[in-house]
Amino acid sequence: MLALYIHLPWCVRKCPYCDFNSRALRGVLPEDDYLAALLADLDAALPRIRMRGVASIFMGGGTPSLFSARGVKRLLDGIRARAPLADDVEITLEANPGALEGAGKLADFRAAGVNRLSLGVQSFNDARLAALGRVHDRGAALRAAAEAVRHFERVNLDVMYGLPGQNLAGALADVETALEFSPAHLSCYQLTLEANTRFAARPPTLLPAADLCADMGEAIQSRLAAAGFVHYETSAFARPGHCCRHNLNYWRFGDYLGLGAGAHSKFGRRSGTGARQVVREARWRRPAAYLRAIAAGRAAHAAWIVPAEELPFEFLMNALRLTEGFAPALYEARTGLSFAALLPRLRAAASAGLLRVRPDGVAPTARGRRFLNRILIDFLD
Repeated sequence: MLALYIHLPWCVRKCPYCDFNSRALRGVLPEDDYLAALLADLDAALPRIRMRGVASIFMGGGTPSLFSARGVKRLLDGIRARAPLADDVEITLEANPGALEGAGKLADFRAAGVNRLSLGVQSFNDARLAALGRVHDRGAALRAAAEAVRHFERVNLDVMYGLPGQNLAGALADVETALEFSPAHLSCYQLTLEANTRFAARPPTLLPAADLCADMGEAIQSRLAAAGFVHYETSAFARPGHCCRHNLNYWRFGDYLGLGAGAHSKFGRRSGTGARQVVREARWRRPAAYLRAIAAGRAAHAAWIVPAEELPFEFLMNALRLTEGFAPALYEARTGLSFAALLPRLRAAASAGLLRVRPDGVAPTARGRRFLNRILIDFLD
């Protein structure tokens, strides 16, 4: 089984903190042309995935909820006609409160086949939303969250902390408001100033200090634990049975096919000598370039084999985000490398209080989750 990621790159407006491959929509959304290109992209990839079922589909962006429910249904019907889907396939759509115009749009997405919704609320405070450059306000966030849980059993709410002008009480207030909707999943992550964003070039004022942000993170973890959520990944919290299967596949270094502008793919395969290899692909980033490439029959901008010496870092960068960590057998199956070769450096991290290393697996400690980069830097060579 593998995961299918579909990138829908347009937004109402580019947020100043966002470093994803997204761009503000100018003019009319080229929905029909783009959907046709996605299905042509899938057609070209079928020889590699025909014998494998699809366990999850994730429509990310950008703001996928800018697309119509009619278009989403056309896309999902096209995927079903081309690839075998698991009986319990997880189908996620990302949505923003500022791109849900019109009554009943979320109900229409559910009817189109989406069975999991990820709603980018970020905050329920008008001042914090304005500081983030969001196009919605508190009222729109509350209405969208209420509609989401009305039509979907599996709802994720994105909530950020460490926002300009925010204090500890304000961060917890956003989480309390999110809990009022009884979502199945919450993603709670700290605002960071990523390179090549407007915030990196012109940082906002009144950013909370690092120690205060750490206090916010710990307080949120405690509150969600009390509410019955499992903290299963660095910034992901779920009620039992509601972890995001699509993202778990990433963190377990599973295979996935990415379709759309700027999408990436990862596949494991055997070389001619039988050695395990990991192959990555990247699509053209700009939508216009992607559409031209599809028309010319060459969707991928680049494809490469990940060098064996880079695989420990790549695997650990994903697997150590999980609270449960990983089993030695998974590492060897995904990379084709010996787990024993990792042990000296893993034990050194364990001596520093960053990891727990046992015969049945390796997992980060609470301190290790906070300082994951300190573990990974030893594997960059």
